[in-house]
Amino acid sequence: MTKQAIADRRYQSGFGNEYATEAVAGALPQGRNSPQLAPLDLYPELISGTAFTAPRHENRRSWMYRRQPSVLVERYQAFAQSVWTTGATRDIALAPEPLRWSPLPVENSNADFIEGMHTLAANGDAEAQTGLAAHVYRRSLGF
Repeated sequence: MTKQAIADRRYQSGFGNEYATEAVAGALPQGRNSPQLAPLDLYPELISGTAFTAPRHENRRSWMYRRQPSVLVERYQAFAQSVWTTGATRDIALAPEPLRWSPLPVENSNADFIEGMHTLAANGDAEAQTGLAAHVYRRSLGF
């Protein structure tokens, strides 16, 4: 290959470069990375390559536009495992599928901090100081 042929290549090599490619013309959105409706009914997904504490100008990321979400899964079906045991009850099988929920209603605009705290999920026992819980604070601004 001649030096001129090498110089004519139109790709970017090395670290820290910006690069965009599309398998189908018009698949990449113009003007923004994550529009409400991506071209060709694609699903935009961000893959971060740096820690969340990195300064914005140092973030390394890749935007992927997929024909189906990467979290697309089939419905969970329990697998009988008679020789494995845990401390939890075996009567309830929680599905490991991604879960989504609608926004929670704001019931009391006069709630203080304690009354405005609601538990989303809990595991373990607070008195035994084991497990964890996830809470959300809900409060109307009362305008």
